[in-house]
Amino acid sequence: MAQKRIAPDEIIDRDTARALAAISSELNRQVGLLVHRSGQIEAVLVGDFNRITIPALPGSGSGSRLRGLRCIHTVLSASGLNEEDIMDLACLRLDMISVLSVRGDLPDLLYTAHLIPQRDQDRDWAELEPVHPANQSVSCIALIEALEEEFSRSRPLREVDSGKDRAILVSVSTSPRHEAEESMAELAELARSAGVIVLAEVIQRRRQMHPRFILGRGKLVEIMLMSVRLGANLLLFDQELSPSQTRSVTDHTDLRVIDRTQLILDIFAGRATSREGKLQIEMAQLKYLLPQLTTRDDALSRLTGGIGARGPGETRLEIDKRRINDRLARLSKELENVGRQRYHRRRRRRKREVPVISLVGYTNAGKSTLLNTLTDSGILAEDMLFATLDPTSRRLRFPEDMEVIVTDTVGFIRNLPAGLLKAFASTLEELHEADVLVHVIDRSNPSWRQQAEVVDSLLAELELDDIPCLRVLNKMDLLDAEERESAVKDGDIAISANKRESLHPLIERAQTMLRGLAQAQQPFAG
Repeated sequence: MAQKRIAPDEIIDRDTARALAAISSELNRQVGLLVHRSGQIEAVLVGDFNRITIPALPGSGSGSRLRGLRCIHTVLSASGLNEEDIMDLACLRLDMISVLSVRGDLPDLLYTAHLIPQRDQDRDWAELEPVHPANQSVSCIALIEALEEEFSRSRPLREVDSGKDRAILVSVSTSPRHEAEESMAELAELARSAGVIVLAEVIQRRRQMHPRFILGRGKLVEIMLMSVRLGANLLLFDQELSPSQTRSVTDHTDLRVIDRTQLILDIFAGRATSREGKLQIEMAQLKYLLPQLTTRDDALSRLTGGIGARGPGETRLEIDKRRINDRLARLSKELENVGRQRYHRRRRRRKREVPVISLVGYTNAGKSTLLNTLTDSGILAEDMLFATLDPTSRRLRFPEDMEVIVTDTVGFIRNLPAGLLKAFASTLEELHEADVLVHVIDRSNPSWRQQAEVVDSLLAELELDDIPCLRVLNKMDLLDAEERESAVKDGDIAISANKRESLHPLIERAQTMLRGLAQAQQPFAG
């Protein structure tokens, strides 16, 4: 049967339908075909009585939205298309999916569905009228080509052709909706920082996460239909996915799937410039990758002999794991060397008794801009998350003839990957040498209170909460007059980091704190 060819105008010809029905009846199993648009039968599928499974398929060629394959499979009952058929149609981007009902050992009716560019009555697919294979009146190839033309006409050409990833953002949350929306807004900013085009956002609230897909099967089908309509090539999850969930979603959607953690790691990898930063990011990426390795590659372990004499051969998986662990060990030694160099620099600085002020805060709160304005530096400062990663130190002379060192470290973010926090441990050690922490808060952000709490909790986790901390409310110039009046209280200092004249209260307060600390540390003369 696999050598036969079906006329492109027909979904399935009468003779092939009869042969398929006879085989299915004899085996008492569902049997299917994957057919190319040219009519060439690409694969023969055999399932069980109730269902059939379509294997992993190659990617669609020639820039087409649809895959260029249609699936026809039998059912040993009078039923037509079911939910799994629609899921296969959407997730695998098939040209069509058809169900051939079998009566006795003869074909009966052919039920067919295909995707459509625009939703109709809350559905992204349409069904053709059931027809006997011998009485088909719709030209299969003409219908598919017309659909392709409609998809091409409706897709955002400029975005698709820009060469950037086009993502649908997905959040599956058990939290209240406003928290999920805030987290989703932050994910969209992370995507923008990574150069990803955001096509749509989907939030699903559940009592508990689906153990396999993280979200419900119905919502997964909806997202896949949306991806076909919008031309997405990436699903970006706000939650951290387990390796099995990533594989399950990838296998069923045929799209690239990454989670929040991997997105942050990718951003860090693209922004790190120092040797230490690159080593830290590579270590974090490898630690993230290690559990993601699948256990499917056991083929080599079967190519062994010597019954009872030799164990299984080393699999590709074991080789990859060993190489990653070896690389992690080398990176750890290199980071230890870099850490010792940093420690010696700190010791020399301490011998000169130069006070240290460290800027901390949520990512994109304006720390780098503040450092630039204070010290007349040219550090990269952009309105995006994690614009700068590598720690930077600059000297600053206070008005009362006091010289200090101001350091800027990586910004914090909610749900910061634990592996990333550990990887940056040596960099964050710089904060332990600080005499004063300046907590920079983006007061113009509606979620500024939650962001400040995230920073406070991470400082406590890093055992930095015992260092004197000065809270600074930044970006006050973006607030209206009424908001500015009510913003400052409880000893906070209001500034606009890009305006030097607004920084005088900060400099005076920091100078007073450092002078007080210096006096407290002087030995008691008695």
